Amino acid sequence: MSNFLYLFRGGDEAFDKLSQEEKQAHMEVWGQWMGGLKEEGKLLDGLPLEKDGKVVHKRGELVTNGPFAEGAEMVGGYLIVSAKNIDEAVEISKGCPIFDYDGAFVEVREILSMEH
Repeated sequence: MSNFLYLFRGGDEAFDKLSQEEKQAHMEVWGQWMGGLKEEGKLLDGLPLEKDGKVVHKRGELVTNGPFAEGAEMVGGYLIVSAKNIDEAVEISKGCPIFDYDGAFVEVREILSMEH
């Protein structure tokens, strides 16, 4: 088994247009999906990310507000899942509620070990 990082991108504009009740309902769908992964022993960690932050350049010589990426490029959150291989990790990601929003996508990346 290996660990994989899901980076959730896009969908913010569509989510922001929802009513408070619709947002709550959608968050419940996320909770159900993530709860199912946890029960299966596949979910290791994951949280949404604040939209605002800082970007550090040149060892801290330059610190800017950000990130300021286009909507589809902005990372909105992450999960770490355990899967046999990248194909299984991709298959698991297909159930993600982010796909309820046009233009939203999941980037799936294997997390490598620092051990040699």
